[in-house]
Amino acid sequence: MTETTLDTAHAAMEAAPQDDTLRLRFYEDLCDADIFVLLDAEPDGDSVRPTTIQIDGADFALIFDTEDRLTRFTERVAPYAGLPGRALVQMMAGQGAGLALNLRVAPSAMLIPADGVDWLAGTLDHAPEETQARLVGINRPTALPDAVLDALDRKLSKTAGLAETAYLVAADYADGAKGHVLGFVGADDSAHAALAHAAGEALTFSGIDAGVMDVIFVEAGAEMARRLERVGLRFDLPRIARNTPEVPMAPGADPTKPPKLR
Repeated sequence: MTETTLDTAHAAMEAAPQDDTLRLRFYEDLCDADIFVLLDAEPDGDSVRPTTIQIDGADFALIFDTEDRLTRFTERVAPYAGLPGRALVQMMAGQGAGLALNLRVAPSAMLIPADGVDWLAGTLDHAPEETQARLVGINRPTALPDAVLDALDRKLSKTAGLAETAYLVAADYADGAKGHVLGFVGADDSAHAALAHAAGEALTFSGIDAGVMDVIFVEAGAEMARRLERVGLRFDLPRIARNTPEVPMAPGADPTKPPKLR
């Protein structure tokens, strides 16, 4: 059986139950994964009805991180929906049901209770705030925990095609405040919100109280881009090679428009 990302993250979390960083990393991977939800019936437009089971009096929706695992659980042809983990969490929040992941078919089998689903949805809902502040100096970043840098590296590796590159710098502000800034170079305006949200999630799931990190967007070739390159810690974002025409996304594939329960 092929080990999945969630298997690896779950094993690490189970091996060190007191390590909050590993626990948060598992939930981050769950949100970033493609998840397959067993359904009671075929989707009706953008509405779905997940199959639930009762365990110790609580309801759990049956979810799997591969189609093969879902098929091995059902042992029959059954309706299901595939969607990003974050869309699933947002869909299930407030419904009073937990998530039963890979039940009986994988080492990562576990139950996430309803309050855990609500907590995770709340964590994902922390939208970045737009503020006005004047930078007066940028320098090489120092004193940032490795956990934050690792979290940024993991999160930005999943933002293919949204920007050319990113640089992390220490920042001085006109009001005397100090902090850190993540500067994205060459990002389209339409990608700004997604990139800012990804940076915020990286801090949230790092497990470190790292304070506030600001995000700026800089045009490629601009003077600020050259300054960032001189002193910043660089993160290369993956590029997308499009060899085939784009096709419409399946229902639920857009994490900003999760399917509706019915």
